[in-house]
Amino acid sequence: MAKSSARIGGRAEAEAFFKAHPDVDSIELIYTDMGGVPRGKRLRQHEVLAVYDSGRMMPGSITVVDITGQDTIETGLVWEDGDADRSMKPVPGTLVRTPWGGDHAAQFLTSFYELDGTPHDLDPRHVLGRVIDRFADDGLTPVLAIELEFYLVDPRRARDGRIRPARPGYNRSAPRNVEVYGLRELDDFRPFFDALYAATDIQDLPLESAISEFAPGQFELTLRHKPDGLRACDDAILYKRLVKAIAQAHGLEATFMAKPFADQAGSGMHIHVSVDDAAGANIFASDDPEGTPALRHAIGGLIGSIGEGFALFAPHANSYRRFKANSYAPVAPTWGVNNRTVSFRIPAGPAPSRHVEHRACGADANPYLAAAAVLAGMHHGMATKADPGPAVVGNGYDRDNRGSGAFKKFWPPSNWFAAIDRFHASTLMRAYLGTRFVDMFSIVKRVEQDRYFSVVPTLDYDWYLRNA
Repeated sequence: MAKSSARIGGRAEAEAFFKAHPDVDSIELIYTDMGGVPRGKRLRQHEVLAVYDSGRMMPGSITVVDITGQDTIETGLVWEDGDADRSMKPVPGTLVRTPWGGDHAAQFLTSFYELDGTPHDLDPRHVLGRVIDRFADDGLTPVLAIELEFYLVDPRRARDGRIRPARPGYNRSAPRNVEVYGLRELDDFRPFFDALYAATDIQDLPLESAISEFAPGQFELTLRHKPDGLRACDDAILYKRLVKAIAQAHGLEATFMAKPFADQAGSGMHIHVSVDDAAGANIFASDDPEGTPALRHAIGGLIGSIGEGFALFAPHANSYRRFKANSYAPVAPTWGVNNRTVSFRIPAGPAPSRHVEHRACGADANPYLAAAAVLAGMHHGMATKADPGPAVVGNGYDRDNRGSGAFKKFWPPSNWFAAIDRFHASTLMRAYLGTRFVDMFSIVKRVEQDRYFSVVPTLDYDWYLRNA
């Protein structure tokens, strides 16, 4: 059994929670699927205690649903399996109140287990746990922080069906001007942010600074780093759900789509990683801005694996609209120091804080799976002492700064189909994430591609109806 994945919640946690909150009697059990979508059930208090005792049966087929929640029968894990149940068990420390649901509401995260108690190999949380265990076997601990960008949008669509940025101050007649890092933009949505911070305090989520980003209604808030990669990604899952719920309660809609507006900035998920040794010291720490040899080897591994893991960094059709030059979304396997035009940035700061920021992921990625691919690349790079080549200085979008011809083979795929093909063929991803997971994820995404492209968009009529 994987060491990181074996931890499950105990009844004492639930009993202590209900003793402190005896009126809570509407509790959501949440499982995060491959697409990063929360699914589950709403339970009564006495049912939750039973889940902490012995788990809750749920059909295993929900591990292979597509982004819309449809079964993917092509996996062979629906009818052929008899749509058999597996057991969902609580994730420790995630039973918390949900203030947007009223005084009687709460939620907790779960992971899937086989009936014999072994972790289900298609559960994204267990996939990440297996990669973290590879570090543990070497006496190392990844320290993670997740940053997520999102848009606040008007829940009412325009007449043509398009979405619109939320108006400042919730005033639909106000202008949509924006200034990056503008404090007025934060003030305009103060009721939303006040409620968000209050809710994160209730849920003990380590939410820190907030900034306005590069487009109307776009924001980024940071989650504090943790020496527990699983919990850092749990925090990201809970945070996304919280942002959406608080937005809805304030007459807004929050979206983590990678590219909701063609003419505005996309939304990314930046994964910050350092690695501690057995004594808790950062093995990347150095007075050299480029860090230690271990950090450079880790970056070499990220460069070598970016194409193979890109299906997890950009998992949807919309994801690929984000990657454009001069957009702060990386377009090549580059690295640099204090440089936001590269894929892998070493931020400026004191020696003990030295780490790498992985900037390729869209905000639409599943945090567990994206982190698993990032850590797999870093571990492999350190194990093989991978050479990252020279750091980029200046504009990383400049072709002259995108690395030598030797690195061209590592370039990210330019489209959704190529990304799935690269992922499916990857021996590295199979070694770290599991062969069956790679196969099943690839099948789910290929079926999702067929379903997506079977719909004729209105653009087809605009371009081809009269001219074809």
